[in-house]
Amino acid sequence: MLAAAIAALVLSVGAHGQTREASLHSRALRGTLPFAVYLPPGYSTSPQARYPVVYFLHGLPASPYAYRGIGFITSALEALGRPAIVIAPRGARDGDSDPEYLDWGTGRNWETAIATELPRYVDSHYRTIHNRGGRALVGLSAGGYGAVVLAIHHLDDFSVIESWSGYFRPTNPAGTAVIPHTPAQSAHTLVPQLRADERKRPTFFAFYVGAEDKRFRAENELLDRELDAAGVPHVFRIYPGAHDQSVWSSHARAWLSLALDRLRKPPG
Repeated sequence: MLAAAIAALVLSVGAHGQTREASLHSRALRGTLPFAVYLPPGYSTSPQARYPVVYFLHGLPASPYAYRGIGFITSALEALGRPAIVIAPRGARDGDSDPEYLDWGTGRNWETAIATELPRYVDSHYRTIHNRGGRALVGLSAGGYGAVVLAIHHLDDFSVIESWSGYFRPTNPAGTAVIPHTPAQSAHTLVPQLRADERKRPTFFAFYVGAEDKRFRAENELLDRELDAAGVPHVFRIYPGAHDQSVWSSHARAWLSLALDRLRKPPG
């Protein structure tokens, strides 16, 4: 019985690292926030080492178990040989399929759960680098939107932001129309905040999109122009392909490498 319970917590064991499932009680969600956690090779045998953390946000709408699908992320890290912890939280529950990683009110405050409660829990339970220099917030599609907006709202806590085929204003579930939102929920209106903060401390901001991504390419190009006009350092690239897994899997290694280059490194 005990062995079966332990086995259920282990999602996969790679050639070097291990992916497990964990959870925390979230006051913001008034319930449990499950997440996948990848521990890099050497984690169990180097008890003094601390590691940077990549927080990865999946796309929406999605099943309540989409957070488990990080195999292509962990495979890319192992191919790179770059030790880092990966934390991938659930971004939606049954009946709450497209919350966009934002705070919507009692029991639905996803931003608070993911950007505040989750890092606090992770830092107290895993051997992380306990500051913004050790944390990246990365996401794809709706997760890319969440990563950008949440990180800009919490620049004290994250020093690396990456959006993979994301967008920058909240949309309907199909991603075909912008929904009503506040200025604080649009990355376009947050550009001045990012510029002011850049003068105090550096933040690595990168976003990528497929050339055939008919829903989000134009908005990615718009944000690139806005950041250029504001003098905000950033990396923007257009890649062959559309809005699909083949683009993300093909380039995950390069994109994660750029993120890890800007994070504090574990001791060699």
